[in-house]
Amino acid sequence: MHIGIDFGTSYSAAAAIIDGELTLVRFGEAEQFRTAVYFPELVPDPNDFELTPELEAQLETHMRSARAELRRQASAGIEVSRSDEELRRDALRVVRRQWMEDQARAATATVASFQHALFGEEAVEGYLESGGGNLIESPKSMFGFRLDPQVRKVIVHIATHILEHIRLTASRQFGEPVRGAVIGRPVEFRSSMGAAGSEQAIEILREAAATAGFDEVSFLEEPAAAAMHYHKSLGERQHALIVDIGGGTTDVTHAELGGNAMPLIARNWGLPKGGTDLDVGVSLHSFMPLMGKDIVRVPQHQFVEAASVYNLPKQREFRKQNYRLVAAPYGPRLRALQELGATTRLNQTAERTKIMLSGADEHRATLDFIEPGLAIDATRDDLQAAIEPFLTLLERTLTTVRGDLATLPASLFLTGGTSRSPQVKARVQACFPEIPLVHGDPSLGVVSGLAVAASEVAA
Repeated sequence: MHIGIDFGTSYSAAAAIIDGELTLVRFGEAEQFRTAVYFPELVPDPNDFELTPELEAQLETHMRSARAELRRQASAGIEVSRSDEELRRDALRVVRRQWMEDQARAATATVASFQHALFGEEAVEGYLESGGGNLIESPKSMFGFRLDPQVRKVIVHIATHILEHIRLTASRQFGEPVRGAVIGRPVEFRSSMGAAGSEQAIEILREAAATAGFDEVSFLEEPAAAAMHYHKSLGERQHALIVDIGGGTTDVTHAELGGNAMPLIARNWGLPKGGTDLDVGVSLHSFMPLMGKDIVRVPQHQFVEAASVYNLPKQREFRKQNYRLVAAPYGPRLRALQELGATTRLNQTAERTKIMLSGADEHRATLDFIEPGLAIDATRDDLQAAIEPFLTLLERTLTTVRGDLATLPASLFLTGGTSRSPQVKARVQACFPEIPLVHGDPSLGVVSGLAVAASEVAA
């Protein structure tokens, strides 16, 4: 059986065509889940410690070093009496502590630490409640970046567990093994390596899918999948523009759709920016000034690192900084933001602020987890200022698309989670005021088309 998988930056979904009807895979009560996974760290049990020949050798080395130090002190006139039993006890304590640290490092760097993964909102809640472990949000954002071998291995494991979660959930729901999939991909992945980054991202997904139990996998560009979904609703043949604005990327497709003929994809355009960039913009504009942005002498990039919860290297860099010399109240606030889970809570607050200001003029957001009583009062004007950089890039991309088209299409189909934003929708419409705008299902337009493609592969 084949399914369509929308492995999204912010949310993921899956679907299949069953008896000619679109059937969505349900994850609990929901038709999609946040693309986040939490891996509890495996804490080594001290009772498992035993002296292997290798550890015995380490023990003897520590004891020889201790005896040599005693002889050095004696030659210097310092009399210290220590029995071999005492030396062995101290050396054993050192060896056991080193063993514990090695076990903890190994647990977080191997598949063993992925045994009890949580997904979606449960992943975020598990991370915030646990006081430990690893939360990976929006792993898709990292696929196209330069990765050292160990980091790449971890990223592949993360993608494997997400895809396996989808495959097993679908298999249980449909009552038969799911072994094939059509996976959506952006026109252009977020990347630090250009086209090579997109190639690496596909390699990671293909390797992860194989390990997750998929025997056959193909890829379809996400706006092309959305075009297949829109195609089903058109009775007459027409040229259409598909704009898919997701969590991490914005993709545009020009296609000939409708009627009895198959969809014909003419051209694609891509922008490696999306809804997560809006969240970062809100965080930087409305929340980071409370942490000292543009006030204290802290480099601007460190505030960006704190806001970029989907980027593990940036998060690590932020947590390594020393803010003890930064004047109050900003130094203590920055140190509080470095605490486990604080940047995740801040990102959730920024995302909620974005959503609330899309329909309200004002919103008060509290930051008690940083400092008791700390809060901001944001307005719709603040939201507009925060997301304007993204809107400008979106407008620039759509202006390029318009210039590349010989004639304007008959309709514009807008989909993707970020298309819910009234400001985003208005900017898209402003770029093509002459064309009717059809707003598709923001969450399920892409996965519906992927399910159609999967059914055709399986036929």
